[in-house]
Amino acid sequence: MKGVILLQPEKLCAQIVQWLQEQVYASGGKGGVFGLSGGLDSAVVAGLCKKAFGTYCLGVIMPCLSQEMDTQHALEAANSFALPYQIVNLDNTYYALLSALNVELAEHSPNELALANIKPRLRMTVLYYYAAVKGYRVMGTGNKSEIYIGYFTKHGDGAADLEPLGDLTKSEVKELGAYLGVPRIIIEKKPTAGLWEGQTDEGEMGFSYEQLDRYLKGQPLEEEIREKIVSLHDQSEHKRLLPPIFQRKA
Repeated sequence: MKGVILLQPEKLCAQIVQWLQEQVYASGGKGGVFGLSGGLDSAVVAGLCKKAFGTYCLGVIMPCLSQEMDTQHALEAANSFALPYQIVNLDNTYYALLSALNVELAEHSPNELALANIKPRLRMTVLYYYAAVKGYRVMGTGNKSEIYIGYFTKHGDGAADLEPLGDLTKSEVKELGAYLGVPRIIIEKKPTAGLWEGQTDEGEMGFSYEQLDRYLKGQPLEEEIREKIVSLHDQSEHKRLLPPIFQRKA
């Protein structure tokens, strides 16, 4: 696997902004809408969209049994870029759906991951509502590292119109975030999808972003970690493809 050459942040930022404008306007869109989670990736997408579309963008903060700190950080990101934003609390929506499914919340439930994945799917529903109302395109916040191993929820945070960070490793996103002026507290916080209390990306993956990025850059890596990465990539291939379509035989 060939190594990745990191562009200068200023040049990289200009390229992504131009690409966003070309993609959105070519499809008849007016701007971009995205979730603001309080994490690094969404804050970087916020900064890029503000540069690309000015006031024709919207960050949506969607707490769903979330940590209050995440909402505070999402607000910090919105304010740092003078970004239009909306808060949509999904707590009651989540509880209502669980009630309809006759599911009770319980710690260490065997259905914990299935329940957790409801949250990003609810959030994507909200984003597509605003996209339809405003004529915007939904921006994904996945980076190259996460997309490669399928670390996203299918039809949740993986369901977007555009992935502006999709060719950037986590370390590159961090560097771009510093250039854009993402608040330092967001850049330095431990990455988490916020699916349950105490959950962290690296804890769930079983290796660090630094190790994953080394693999993607073709650098030496422990064989055990390499095998984990390859296995996750292979198992998650279906997440990166459109659904197979049956073709009738003549």
